[in-house]
Amino acid sequence: MSTLRNGDKGAAVKALQRALAGRGFNPGVIDGEFGGGTEAALIAFQRSEGLLADGVAGPRTLAQLGLVASPALPDVGAEMTVQVASRMCPATPLANIKANLPVVLDSLRALGIGHRVMTLMAIASIRAETESFLPVSEGRSKFNTSPAGHPFDLYDNRRDLGHRGAPDGERYRGRGFIQLTGRFNYNKYGPRLNPPLDLEATPELANASRVAADLLSLFLAERELQIKDALLHGNLQAARRLVNGGVHGLDRFTDAYKIGDSLLA
Repeated sequence: MSTLRNGDKGAAVKALQRALAGRGFNPGVIDGEFGGGTEAALIAFQRSEGLLADGVAGPRTLAQLGLVASPALPDVGAEMTVQVASRMCPATPLANIKANLPVVLDSLRALGIGHRVMTLMAIASIRAETESFLPVSEGRSKFNTSPAGHPFDLYDNRRDLGHRGAPDGERYRGRGFIQLTGRFNYNKYGPRLNPPLDLEATPELANASRVAADLLSLFLAERELQIKDALLHGNLQAARRLVNGGVHGLDRFTDAYKIGDSLLA
């Protein structure tokens, strides 16, 4: 059963309507025609189940209704080539993309988010955060270092980051593809890696390519529904905020996402 949406007709739509009705979400006449009633019932079901409420019956929605065996979305790793990523990141050395793109795609696939939207999100986020397509450490700036202070002194006592005073600011500065920052986050995500790592004790490991890719994937997977909802409504700024917490690099993120969106059918 393929993805079903408003305007579709046939036996698959009738099965969808029956499944919705069986769950208590009345689509109206069960006639095999996907119209407004079916769409409204489907959106209500999706909201009830914590799915993306887009009114489209894709693999995850169909699986939740018991109409397909697997909820897996199509993986686009084969389509996200070095050439496509290079066009999304035009200022990035090609050698860096060749070295790190396969690692990133493999990590996304392993967490089940190698589908189109989240792959575009990952590559666009890398461009916004590092541009170089390399895991990097955060540099000093007016936002983390005071005019007369030691490096990252403005981070040292950030309780929201779990810091306990110097040298926590520098020790747990941003690292990786998406700049994992703060003792709290190093401690949170390290045990969730495969294999688990004690990033609190060895924060520099966050810049290893595979670790950085897995951290990126974990972070995106945790926010997948909110990211997809933002992008469904064309709100790239909101999608960017879900990763960055602000709008740093929004212009690069937006440019990369739109280029990739036009290149991946």
